Order: sequence, then C-alpha cells, then structure tokens
Amino acid sequence: MTKYDEENSFQRNYTKTLMIISAIFLAVNGFGLFFPNEISLLLNNDDNHIFILILQILGALYLGFSYINWMSKNSLIGGIYNKPLLIGNTLHFLTASMAMIKLIFKFENNLKLIMPHTIIYFLFTLFFGYVFF
Repeated sequence: MTKYDEENSFQRNYTKTLMIISAIFLAVNGFGLFFPNEISLLLNNDDNHIFILILQILGALYLGFSYINWMSKNSLIGGIYNKPLLIGNTLHFLTASMAMIKLIFKFENNLKLIMPHTIIYFLFTLFFGYVFF
C-alpha cells in the first residue's frame, strides 16, 4: 500500500467517524427539542408560545442537519469534495460554540447545562476545522 492510499484511508475513516458522531449528536439534540414545554420551563419558568415554537423549529433544523451528515458519512469530505457540507458544519459549530462561550462568561447560573454542550461544540469546531484546513 502506498503512502497516498494510507493517508486517503485515514482521511476517509476520520471523516466518516466525524460525520457519524456529529449526526448522532445533532439527532439527540433535535429529538430533545421536541419537548419544548419542559425546556422552556427549565430555562426561564415561562410558558411563552413563541419561544416554544422557536425551540421546535430549532429541533427540526438539528434533525435535518443530522440527516444530511448521516447520509454523507460515506462520501469523501475535504479538499474540494463536499465543500458546502464541510463549511456548513464548521460554520454551525463555530458560531454556536462562540455564542455559548460568550454566554458562559455572561451568566453564572445554569452552567451545568451550558458547559457540556459548549465543550462538545468547541471540539466539533476543532475537528471540522481540521478537515477544512
């Protein structure tokens, strides 16, 4: 086996694993957001119908993104291949992790809920950034 084939095999395995793990993570978050009343009461003790609708739409967005990642797990990702998918994932995880880091420094309450997601999002940002560059 040549060096090129070994590098290509590692890249394929790395991106396949990354896409599977990110798809599962996004699906769990998406299904979790289909319980918006409980989340709304947990976060702000209010029964705001607009906030509940936004949570349900966010859950649908996570499920759609999860489905795209799951269906692309066997595709070659990196370089010129599947660039829009890679940029979308990188941008999503980067902006979300930046927003969560900002939230951690702003609020001291509910850190038990925010901190694990922030760490996971930041790790996904690093992993997708590695594939991107």
